[in-house]
Amino acid sequence: MDENQLLNVSDDDSLGRVEIAPEVIEVIAGIAANEVSGVANMRGNIASNVTERLGKKKHGKGVKVELKEDGIEIEIYTVLDYGVSIPKVAEKIQDSIRTTLKNMTALEIVEINVHVVGVQIEEKSQESKSDK
Repeated sequence: MDENQLLNVSDDDSLGRVEIAPEVIEVIAGIAANEVSGVANMRGNIASNVTERLGKKKHGKGVKVELKEDGIEIEIYTVLDYGVSIPKVAEKIQDSIRTTLKNMTALEIVEINVHVVGVQIEEKSQESKSDK
């Protein structure tokens, strides 16, 4: 993805242009995904972790946005809570991102791919351990 590429979202240019940076889409998608029940956290892929360590700014941790000729493709890398239905939570993530981006940006999303990269098992609190 070209860092300087902006998405033109205005149909009427009489007052000027409205453009959205792809990083904004990453942030919105990340927040929408984190709001879904069953999502423990977001995690970047290996390439984004390396880029982050090399000092490049990473806006949407666990989110990759690709601008294609036919539309926008989004890749989500997430860790889910133990015990949740993975297909149901993944579908809720897709619905949440699509709805949020449609409401905030009026952009059509071609594809939202959810990659479950881990499951988080909650540790028992110290109180319950001391009760035994």
